[in-house]
Amino acid sequence: MSGVLIIGTGLAGYTLAREWRARDPHTALTLVTRDDGAYYTKPMLSGALGRGQSPGDLVQRTAEAMAEELDARILTQTPVSALIPDERRVRLQDGRTLDYDALVLALGAEPIHFSYAGDAADAVLMVNDLTDYVRFRQAIEEVERVALIGPGLIGCEFANDLAASGRAVEVIGPDAWPLGRLVPEAAGQAVQRGLEGAGVRFHLGTVVQRIDRCGSGYRLSLKDGTDLEAGAVLSAVGVRPRVDLARGAGLAVQQGICVDRHLATSAAGVYALGDCAQVEGRVLPYVAPIRHAAKALARTLAGEVTPVRYPAMPVQVKTTLHPVVVAPPDPQAEGAWDVVPVGEGVKARFLDPGGRLLGFALTGTEAVKARQELTRDLPPILDE
Repeated sequence: MSGVLIIGTGLAGYTLAREWRARDPHTALTLVTRDDGAYYTKPMLSGALGRGQSPGDLVQRTAEAMAEELDARILTQTPVSALIPDERRVRLQDGRTLDYDALVLALGAEPIHFSYAGDAADAVLMVNDLTDYVRFRQAIEEVERVALIGPGLIGCEFANDLAASGRAVEVIGPDAWPLGRLVPEAAGQAVQRGLEGAGVRFHLGTVVQRIDRCGSGYRLSLKDGTDLEAGAVLSAVGVRPRVDLARGAGLAVQQGICVDRHLATSAAGVYALGDCAQVEGRVLPYVAPIRHAAKALARTLAGEVTPVRYPAMPVQVKTTLHPVVVAPPDPQAEGAWDVVPVGEGVKARFLDPGGRLLGFALTGTEAVKARQELTRDLPPILDE
């Protein structure tokens, strides 16, 4: 059976399937996933504790329910071992093959792994999907203190959630301030103060060198000479696009799977979207770009060739203890941050030499109220 084949049942895969099915209710649709295919939104994982949600509460629909809704075949627990674009076919790990007319790679991203010395280096937890999250929740059930490696976006969200649940949190990383890749120093320091007010402790400008078992918990030895003890260790140092399948098939790959404005890869009939895709040089691992890409690609697959357009898309960081909204400027943009204190936070605007707004970072309850006003002044990320 040919038709449209989607590899991946995360937000990108399922959003595309829904958008495309709304335009084409008849063509065969197959989704393949290496997990159970349950529909949930991954960004919800870093805030479930504070919302009082169990891992099961996060599942919105089972794979069976999604198959019925989409009139699709969904193959769960079925890893893909190879792409054969010249034959319009994929090979599954169990030896079977699937043919397609159009193939969409919605592979997502995988967590970055660091190696540590010590007899408990293998005890470090990572959360990249619901299965990981189940393990994480089991591991912290009786734990009062968690060591969290990584003060970036996901690290700060988990620190916020753990602190809101009443746990002590030790955040460790080489960065000079939290959210260092997204916001200027004053904004990062405001976030740090907000989280510290809830008991989170930061150990910045240093890294973990070894992790050893210590009683029923762990001892972390930092490069600056500090030793920390915790009942669980969570790593949130970042993710990278999953590109191995594409690279193995000879598709163009850089930071992500290279696609054009129509989300087409270098192989005919093969597309990519979501966290695995690099759209005209940009990897945007957020929800809003997925929704825009899915709408455009659904039209293209249905016969109405449509380039993706990315408007300005601010990101709300789920740090309820100190709200943050950020629209990061392009890393290559020329300009400087203009920072003004607002209440307990800051209003930071990234301006080019001519005074044009190219990005912003808002932190604190008062400052985030300027989100809509500033968003209106931002240029689109990818225009028509």
